[in-house]
This record gives sequence, structure tokens and C-alpha cells, in this order.
Amino acid sequence: MKNDTHPTYYPSCKVYHNGEVVMTVGATVPEMHVEVWSGSHPFFTGKSQFVDAAGRVEKFQRKFSGGYFQGKVAKGKKPAGRK
Repeated sequence: MKNDTHPTYYPSCKVYHNGEVVMTVGATVPEMHVEVWSGSHPFFTGKSQFVDAAGRVEKFQRKFSGGYFQGKVAKGKKPAGRK
């Protein structure tokens, strides 16, 4: 087998939800930050919880500088399309 092909394994990876450690698992990263976990998911708790589904597009646009859907076309040139 080849050496140094596997990532580093952390047997005590801490999982954070809302700034609190909710569990410890084995993983390839030292810590994880999650938005939803089984202790807060409505299916497991029986309580309804507001999940910001409408903010997903804005989060995506912030991540990619917001200009992802705004293509820039040079003056005098037509955008590429069907002939």
C-alpha cells in the first residue's frame, strides 16, 4: 500500500450546533459546525422549528460575491446563444 494517501483521522471530532458541543464523533476534521442535527430536527423532537429556506439563495450569492447570475457582456457583442 502507498503511504500518506489517507487523510488524518480525528477520533474526537466535536460537533457544534448554535455554539454548543452536541456530540463527539470520529471524522477527518477536528470540528464541525452544523445548522440542524437530530436533537433539533422536528422529525426527532416532535416540535416545529423555523428553518430559513428562503435565505439559501442569498447565502449562495454572498458566498460567490453576489454577481453569479449577472453575466457581463462587452459592448458591441451579443451574448452567446442559439443561432
